[in-house]
Amino acid sequence: MIDRIQWLDHSSFVIEGTPTVYINPRNVPADARNADVILVGHNGYRYCSTGAVARLRGPHTQVIGGALAASEIPDCTVLRPWQSITVGRACVQAVPAYDPTDGPQAAENGSLGFVISVNHYDIYYAGHTRLISEMQRIRADVAIVPIDGEGTLNPSEAAAVVAQIRPRWVIPMNWGVRTGAASRIEAQRFASEVGTLAEVVLLPTPN
Repeated sequence: MIDRIQWLDHSSFVIEGTPTVYINPRNVPADARNADVILVGHNGYRYCSTGAVARLRGPHTQVIGGALAASEIPDCTVLRPWQSITVGRACVQAVPAYDPTDGPQAAENGSLGFVISVNHYDIYYAGHTRLISEMQRIRADVAIVPIDGEGTLNPSEAAAVVAQIRPRWVIPMNWGVRTGAASRIEAQRFASEVGTLAEVVLLPTPN
């Protein structure tokens, strides 16, 4: 399963297969075929590229996101935290993603992470989030977690998530690709810290 996950940009991934699932697509290859599923968990510019969504969208593409993302993307199916939807052979569950320091209403801001269940694997994409209590409910084979600390998990918090979820593999994101991202040294330090808990996969940094 892990070899079907490709890192496209800061927080953007594609899971190749049936269906092909894009998560917060950016920096999409020019020859990319239409997506079966597009997930958009946040309306920030690093997560929501309406141009990329339009480029990947075909007549049968299912676009799924939170309320904020849906306000910028037409014909987007809106999920609330813990709601699920089945698309072909995949099941997508929306999960909370927020920064608790933003105040008591932060959990209701319309941002999402996702658990994508496909080919007998559960993939947790944490999204734009800090360490939150709702993560205790999540179990996954693969965890994709930010480590930059820019309103998201820092390396220590991401390690705590791994210790809690106990995935088989963990993929750090938001590092080494642009200003504001964590450095390669921080990614390697994270890998060293959690290496006894899960297999850390440092994907090639996007161009």
